[in-house]
Amino acid sequence: MTRLKNALVALLPLMWSSAWAAEPIVYPAKGQSAEQLQKDKGECSAWATKTTGVDPVAIAQQQVDAQPAEQGPHGERLRGAARGAAAGAAIGAVAGDAGKGAGIGAVTGGVARGARERRREQAEEASAQDAQQQARDALATYTRAYGACLEGRGYTVK
Repeated sequence: MTRLKNALVALLPLMWSSAWAAEPIVYPAKGQSAEQLQKDKGECSAWATKTTGVDPVAIAQQQVDAQPAEQGPHGERLRGAARGAAAGAAIGAVAGDAGKGAGIGAVTGGVARGARERRREQAEEASAQDAQQQARDALATYTRAYGACLEGRGYTVK
Protein backbone atom coordinates (compact mmCIF):
# COMPACT_ATOMS: atom_id res chain seq x y z
CA MET A 1 0.00 0.00 0.00
CA THR A 2 2.89 2.33 0.73
CA ARG A 3 4.23 1.94 -2.81
CA LEU A 4 0.78 2.68 -4.21
CA LYS A 5 0.45 5.78 -2.07
CA ASN A 6 3.92 6.94 -3.09
CA ALA A 7 3.05 6.38 -6.76
CA LEU A 8 -0.20 8.34 -6.46
CA VAL A 9 1.46 11.16 -4.57
CA ALA A 10 4.15 11.31 -7.26
CA LEU A 11 1.60 11.28 -10.08
CA LEU A 12 -0.82 13.78 -8.56
CA PRO A 13 1.36 16.84 -9.25
CA LEU A 14 1.75 15.60 -12.82
CA MET A 15 -2.01 15.33 -13.10
CA TRP A 16 -2.45 18.84 -11.75
CA SER A 17 0.29 20.26 -13.97
CA SER A 18 -1.17 18.42 -16.97
CA ALA A 19 -4.55 19.99 -16.30
CA TRP A 20 -3.08 23.45 -16.09
CA ALA A 21 -0.67 22.89 -18.96
CA ALA A 22 -3.61 21.77 -21.09
CA GLU A 23 -5.39 25.10 -20.53
CA PRO A 24 -5.10 26.93 -23.81
CA ILE A 25 -3.48 30.31 -24.30
CA VAL A 26 -6.18 32.79 -25.26
CA TYR A 27 -5.50 35.97 -27.26
CA PRO A 28 -8.22 38.63 -27.70
CA ALA A 29 -7.95 38.81 -31.51
CA LYS A 30 -10.77 41.33 -31.84
CA GLY A 31 -9.57 43.74 -29.17
CA GLN A 32 -11.71 42.35 -26.35
CA SER A 33 -11.00 43.89 -22.94
CA ALA A 34 -9.51 41.95 -20.04
CA GLU A 35 -12.90 42.08 -18.33
CA GLN A 36 -14.63 40.71 -21.42
CA LEU A 37 -12.00 37.98 -21.68
CA GLN A 38 -12.65 36.90 -18.07
CA LYS A 39 -16.41 36.95 -18.64
CA ASP A 40 -16.07 34.91 -21.83
CA LYS A 41 -13.71 32.43 -20.15
CA GLY A 42 -16.23 31.87 -17.36
CA GLU A 43 -19.12 31.44 -19.77
CA CYS A 44 -17.12 29.13 -22.03
CA SER A 45 -15.98 27.07 -19.06
CA ALA A 46 -19.60 26.62 -17.98
CA TRP A 47 -20.63 25.78 -21.55
CA ALA A 48 -17.78 23.27 -21.97
CA THR A 49 -18.71 21.59 -18.68
CA LYS A 50 -22.38 21.39 -19.65
CA THR A 51 -21.64 20.20 -23.19
CA THR A 52 -19.03 17.56 -22.33
CA GLY A 53 -20.21 16.60 -18.86
CA VAL A 54 -16.64 17.13 -17.66
CA ASP A 55 -15.95 19.34 -14.66
CA PRO A 56 -12.19 19.93 -14.30
CA VAL A 57 -12.57 21.01 -10.67
CA ALA A 58 -14.43 17.80 -9.83
CA ILE A 59 -11.76 15.73 -11.59
CA ALA A 60 -9.01 17.44 -9.62
CA GLN A 61 -10.92 16.86 -6.39
CA GLN A 62 -11.42 13.17 -7.25
CA GLN A 63 -7.68 12.83 -7.73
CA VAL A 64 -7.06 14.32 -4.29
CA ASP A 65 -9.76 12.12 -2.70
CA ALA A 66 -8.33 9.00 -4.38
CA GLN A 67 -5.20 9.08 -2.25
CA PRO A 68 -5.28 5.99 -0.04
CA ALA A 69 -5.12 6.18 3.74
CA GLU A 70 -1.78 5.34 5.33
CA GLN A 71 -1.52 1.79 6.56
CA GLY A 72 1.13 0.00 8.55
CA PRO A 73 4.04 -1.49 6.64
CA HIS A 74 3.81 -5.10 5.49
CA GLY A 75 0.74 -5.97 7.57
CA GLU A 76 -0.16 -8.90 5.34
CA ARG A 77 3.35 -10.35 5.64
CA LEU A 78 3.32 -10.12 9.42
CA ARG A 79 -0.08 -11.81 9.67
CA GLY A 80 1.05 -14.50 7.24
CA ALA A 81 4.24 -15.07 9.19
CA ALA A 82 2.31 -15.38 12.46
CA ARG A 83 -0.15 -17.86 11.00
CA GLY A 84 2.65 -19.81 9.35
CA ALA A 85 4.62 -19.90 12.60
CA ALA A 86 1.62 -21.25 14.49
CA ALA A 87 0.95 -23.92 11.88
CA GLY A 88 4.66 -24.75 11.63
CA ALA A 89 4.95 -25.06 15.40
CA ALA A 90 2.03 -27.48 15.48
CA ILE A 91 3.50 -29.57 12.68
CA GLY A 92 6.99 -29.34 14.19
CA ALA A 93 5.66 -30.47 17.57
CA VAL A 94 4.36 -33.63 15.95
CA ALA A 95 7.74 -34.15 14.27
CA GLY A 96 9.65 -33.41 17.46
CA ASP A 97 10.97 -29.83 16.85
CA ALA A 98 8.32 -27.17 17.31
CA GLY A 99 10.86 -24.30 17.11
CA LYS A 100 12.22 -25.36 13.73
CA GLY A 101 8.68 -25.93 12.42
CA ALA A 102 7.62 -22.49 13.63
CA GLY A 103 10.58 -20.86 11.87
CA ILE A 104 9.88 -22.63 8.60
CA GLY A 105 6.18 -21.85 8.87
CA ALA A 106 6.84 -18.16 9.60
CA VAL A 107 9.06 -17.78 6.53
CA THR A 108 6.65 -19.66 4.28
CA GLY A 109 3.61 -17.77 5.57
CA GLY A 110 5.39 -14.41 5.28
CA VAL A 111 6.51 -15.10 1.70
CA ALA A 112 3.04 -16.25 0.61
CA ARG A 113 1.30 -13.24 2.17
CA GLY A 114 3.96 -10.91 0.78
CA ALA A 115 3.34 -12.22 -2.73
CA ARG A 116 -0.41 -11.66 -2.32
CA GLU A 117 0.22 -8.16 -1.01
CA ARG A 118 2.45 -7.32 -4.01
CA ARG A 119 -0.17 -8.60 -6.47
CA ARG A 120 -2.85 -6.52 -4.73
CA GLU A 121 -0.62 -3.41 -4.81
CA GLN A 122 0.08 -3.94 -8.51
CA ALA A 123 -3.63 -4.24 -9.25
CA GLU A 124 -4.32 -1.05 -7.29
CA GLU A 125 -1.53 0.78 -9.14
CA ALA A 126 -2.93 -0.34 -12.50
CA SER A 127 -6.41 0.79 -11.47
CA ALA A 128 -5.08 4.19 -10.39
CA GLN A 129 -3.22 4.57 -13.70
CA ASP A 130 -6.40 3.71 -15.62
CA ALA A 131 -8.36 6.29 -13.63
CA GLN A 132 -5.72 8.93 -14.33
CA GLN A 133 -5.76 8.16 -18.04
CA GLN A 134 -9.54 8.51 -18.07
CA ALA A 135 -9.22 11.84 -16.24
CA ARG A 136 -6.62 13.07 -18.79
CA ASP A 137 -8.89 12.05 -21.66
CA ALA A 138 -11.86 13.82 -20.06
CA LEU A 139 -9.82 16.97 -19.50
CA ALA A 140 -8.67 16.92 -23.13
CA THR A 141 -12.31 16.74 -24.27
CA TYR A 142 -13.25 19.62 -21.98
CA THR A 143 -10.29 21.70 -23.21
CA ARG A 144 -11.29 21.21 -26.86
CA ALA A 145 -14.84 22.36 -26.10
CA TYR A 146 -13.57 25.32 -24.06
CA GLY A 147 -11.25 26.38 -26.89
CA ALA A 148 -13.99 26.01 -29.51
CA CYS A 149 -16.28 28.28 -27.49
CA LEU A 150 -13.60 30.95 -27.14
CA GLU A 151 -12.74 30.77 -30.84
CA GLY A 152 -16.43 31.23 -31.60
CA ARG A 153 -16.30 34.45 -29.57
CA GLY A 154 -13.43 35.86 -31.62
CA TYR A 155 -10.38 34.79 -29.63
CA THR A 156 -7.28 33.10 -30.97
CA VAL A 157 -6.74 29.92 -28.95
CA LYS A 158 -3.52 27.88 -28.93
